[in-house]
Amino acid sequence: MRRAGPLASLATMRRPLRRFKEPTPRADDRSMAPGGTGRARHARTLAITLLTAVVLVPTLAQGASAAGYRGGDAGTGMPSYRTEQPRVAARATVRWSDVTNGDAWARQAIDFVAGEKNWMRDFRADRDGLMRFRPDALIKRKHFARAIVRAFAPGDTPDPRVTFSDLDGSSSFWPFANVAIAKGWIKTESDGSFGPNEPVTMTAVHRALVLARGLRPAARGLNKIHTADGTRIRVPNAFATDVLGMRMELRYPSTDEDHDVHPWTPMPRIQVAYSLWTASQVPGWLIDDLNEQYRRVELPRMGDTRREIVEWGAGFAGFPYVWGGEWGLKSSSPLGGQSIPGFDCSGFMWWLMRRNDSGAWRVNPPRPYRGWSLPERTSATMAGATSHRLKYDELRPGDLMFYDGSGDGVVDHVDLYVGNGFALDSSNTPAGVSLMWVGDGWYREHFKYGRRITR
Repeated sequence: MRRAGPLASLATMRRPLRRFKEPTPRADDRSMAPGGTGRARHARTLAITLLTAVVLVPTLAQGASAAGYRGGDAGTGMPSYRTEQPRVAARATVRWSDVTNGDAWARQAIDFVAGEKNWMRDFRADRDGLMRFRPDALIKRKHFARAIVRAFAPGDTPDPRVTFSDLDGSSSFWPFANVAIAKGWIKTESDGSFGPNEPVTMTAVHRALVLARGLRPAARGLNKIHTADGTRIRVPNAFATDVLGMRMELRYPSTDEDHDVHPWTPMPRIQVAYSLWTASQVPGWLIDDLNEQYRRVELPRMGDTRREIVEWGAGFAGFPYVWGGEWGLKSSSPLGGQSIPGFDCSGFMWWLMRRNDSGAWRVNPPRPYRGWSLPERTSATMAGATSHRLKYDELRPGDLMFYDGSGDGVVDHVDLYVGNGFALDSSNTPAGVSLMWVGDGWYREHFKYGRRITR
């Protein structure tokens, strides 16, 4: 039996599903980097409204209500663990010369990691005594290594066996790089160098903080995800720590696209400050629960198509929650208006399950399976389009699961069951795509019924 703590959630998936090799965005790529425009969401609302005539007509024919169509599912999913465990605010304040009102969402984090603590206090004060943080600058590997060692291993000494071709003992950053590499929190470059001035991606941040907080048993279990007959579910290299970073809620739960990041995004210092602050205050009970839940991840036996669904979904672990989003590539959605890849809950179901059609909707490059008819666009309309409601114990991998999170009798969340108490999910908590434990806790308590669209 898997014990679900106050929050009960899990993740998992299979075949080294190739995560599409996207080029790393430039630091000035405003459409992808945090700080890009949020106007795309307004354009998306219009695009989805226009799409209603194409998509919603068949939905209404199946009994769904037009009143339930909102162009997406906003803010759905289980509550944050922080409702029971609020984070500690910084006790000391620092006068910053370059932290503005626009940075208010991360101000407490900056004050904590660079004001009260010295973890990210990387720059000298100006002549007037004001401190500089450089929130929009990309964090360098040397600064990130120093921050995580100061935070989680301040008493560790360097291992003399660990050396780098581009960083020696004369550098003040060498001891921190050495410890971070020796612990496996950071990986060396492919040629064995450290790359002290290279930027750090979201995936690298998640890896370091997940392992620093003691989640290595969970990471090992996720990396060995398999079915009951021993078939390995092949997942991307960073799948385990991306998922666990999501479960720790290391990413800011943005309500617009300005703060969204992706696994390949070079991280600005403000984003790293938020993640580091959050990681330092994750409660011990959550670490214990995640290690217990993920230590062994086994799915039921399933055919090739269902394994391909799981593997396809695993490739998008760590993608952001985007209201009205159903697209997982950097190129623009064929439906228009989506400037960044990401999903809301029902949009993720489209990405996983909806068949390519002769109109605008076409996943390209194609999935390894054809998909099924799923014209409805919101969780409520998807739920309303079936007359055969599956009970929890009737669910099979590939079935849609519907929830009433607000308790008002209306379905407001959907995810995809993959078996043995796990579901592929995109929700506002943990701010994007993960694989959740739905066998008990919040998800089980709010589950209404399921729907089968596979044949």
